[in-house]
Amino acid sequence: MSSEMLHGVIQGDTIRLDEPSHLPAGTLVRVIVVVAESQGEKLPAGEGLRRSYGAWQGDDEAGLDAYLEWSRQQRKQETHRELDP
Repeated sequence: MSSEMLHGVIQGDTIRLDEPSHLPAGTLVRVIVVVAESQGEKLPAGEGLRRSYGAWQGDDEAGLDAYLEWSRQQRKQETHRELDP
């Protein structure tokens, strides 16, 4: 059994190869899909964070700062209790 690594793009139920295969049309093959990292343009600095935290975009900044400070204070408080044996 021979093997060959090919690269392509999935379009519906078809895989469009980046380069022609040397296999004849109709050849039965086994496909193992590994999602490749994008080789496209790099994101500008900070863009990944903006996308990750985009849900907060447009929120009242003072309100968000107040919430984050409240959250920090809550974590500092001792909130656990001893369990009965």
